[in-house]
Amino acid sequence: MAQFFAVHPTHPQPRLIREAAVILRAGGVIAYPTDSSYALGCQLGDVAAARRIREIRGVGDAHHLTLVCRDLADAGRYTRLDNWQFRIVRQGIPGAYTFLLPGTREVPRQLLHPKRRTIGLRVPDHPVVNALLAELGEPILSSTLILPGESAPRNDPEAIRTRLEHAVELVIDAGPCIAEPTTVIDLAVEPPVVVRHGVGDLSRLGFPAASMA
Repeated sequence: MAQFFAVHPTHPQPRLIREAAVILRAGGVIAYPTDSSYALGCQLGDVAAARRIREIRGVGDAHHLTLVCRDLADAGRYTRLDNWQFRIVRQGIPGAYTFLLPGTREVPRQLLHPKRRTIGLRVPDHPVVNALLAELGEPILSSTLILPGESAPRNDPEAIRTRLEHAVELVIDAGPCIAEPTTVIDLAVEPPVVVRHGVGDLSRLGFPAASMA
């Protein structure tokens, strides 16, 4: 049965953040808040836990998972960024954007898209995520918490606990999030392509939305 940590949304308790990191390092899958919606997460490199996330989501290997990172330095370590990609990513972080990019050797091949060798990259703007990433010292492998048969992401931690209490090891409750997914932009192709319109404003990235349709 999942543990349930009620944390302060802007000043999360260090003890609970440390315990959440322990659960991730032990192979656990967690549900946690972000600046868009709740997400599922596991330790980077834990292929078995990543498989469990795909099972919970009801998606296959061709569905991109995302590296939730602390900053641009992490982004450059785990994904390959040319200058034009770097400029776009820099303008969108931190924020509610997911960028699809080629992965580096730091990312296990089993976690990359099987044909494109790409992965999602995200640097959220949320104090709980920031604290957890700082404690872990590495990205969290993640996926938006959209359950099979549903079109909108989950944002109510109590409802998540009820639905997933036997599927995850931990639910971090920092209150409700925006019930809207991130904006997903494929930067592995040129020109870039918007895969999903979400809460992230495209104009912030330096070009009109029409140019990326």
